[in-house]
Amino acid sequence: TAAKMATATRLVQRLRNFLAGRDLQAKLQLRYEEIAKRTQPPPRLPVGPSHKFADNYYCSRDGRRESLPPVVVAAAQRTLPAGAQTGGSDTAVTTAGKKPVTPGPPLRKWEISKDEPYL
Repeated sequence: TAAKMATATRLVQRLRNFLAGRDLQAKLQLRYEEIAKRTQPPPRLPVGPSHKFADNYYCSRDGRRESLPPVVVAAAQRTLPAGAQTGGSDTAVTTAGKKPVTPGPPLRKWEISKDEPYL
């Protein structure tokens, strides 16, 4: 003894179908149980890390947070260990006194012209 669904009267149905030019009773936006079932089977999801009972924080469910930048295992160039020096003390002085590289030719020193002393 299910509850009776609300429908339009026969006269209103025929008037509605005539004005629409087609049968509107067949398409009722799938809202009634006779047209579409509303009881869906439960989903079958695989068990994963989000199924833990405790320590199930939202930020730990995102796999992007678990990725890290690549780690260099072996480099193509050989590097010196920290604190080790090869050669004499003059090479250490020249490397420490090196200026940073700038693109283009070196800048000339600008001089103020002699004929306009107030600039």
